Amino acid sequence: MRDILDLDRFPLDRPHNADWQALVDRCKADLEMEGMFNLDGLMRPAIAAQAVKAMSTPFESEAFLHERKHNIYFKPIDGLADDHPALRQFQTSNRTLCADQITGSPLLRLYEWPEFALFLAATMDMPELHVMEDPLARVNVMSYREGQALNWHFDRSEFTTTLLLQAPDQGGGFEYRTDLRTDTDPNYDGVAKLLNGQDTESKVISLTPGTLNVFKGKNTAHRVTPVSGAKERVISVFSFYENPGVTFSEAERIGFYGRAS
Repeated sequence: MRDILDLDRFPLDRPHNADWQALVDRCKADLEMEGMFNLDGLMRPAIAAQAVKAMSTPFESEAFLHERKHNIYFKPIDGLADDHPALRQFQTSNRTLCADQITGSPLLRLYEWPEFALFLAATMDMPELHVMEDPLARVNVMSYREGQALNWHFDRSEFTTTLLLQAPDQGGGFEYRTDLRTDTDPNYDGVAKLLNGQDTESKVISLTPGTLNVFKGKNTAHRVTPVSGAKERVISVFSFYENPGVTFSEAERIGFYGRAS
């Protein structure tokens, strides 16, 4: 894995030794403080650039154009009127490639490397994590061109694991508001304040190519700001689960990717 990852700075290949444990502890502290951690340059930038180049033709000819209007919850909320400011509608748009469309990619090598799941589980205080068996959903790569964005939302899963492959000319920042709600308090007024641009605690960070980002997005609202310029934002999403054998249903595949297989 040393040909694609910087394992001198990030010793994922040496589980449980002192340097590995120090990295895990640092990541856990960042998760506690900021709700995320970043490994800047985990994938060598030249490898990330090569991966983007290899996907340029599939993105033009095979990618699924995912466009939808949605509120921050992706669903109606019982007890809230449709015109409640916390249910403001936004547009999300991107192109998506699935795992079966990136055969031979270094992204799949990283995803299937057992030490990667072992490291992630340690940072999240989980006994273990497993790759998906779903041939489409296990690894996705999203492209955001000028005017496209991933708009405000909360994640369904506890953690989201991504790796930025290419940064755009402008825009494409990761904006988030840590702990905007809790499992017991939906904080609809606070959500409305954020969506109206009135929350002074939201932050925006710009990642560099090759950076691994692990993010607790279940109760932290977040979005990717609109991209501008000729260079698109390209990011991969890795899906891990606490139980083995997870797959999406046919309906979920069609909804996310426009095809069942």
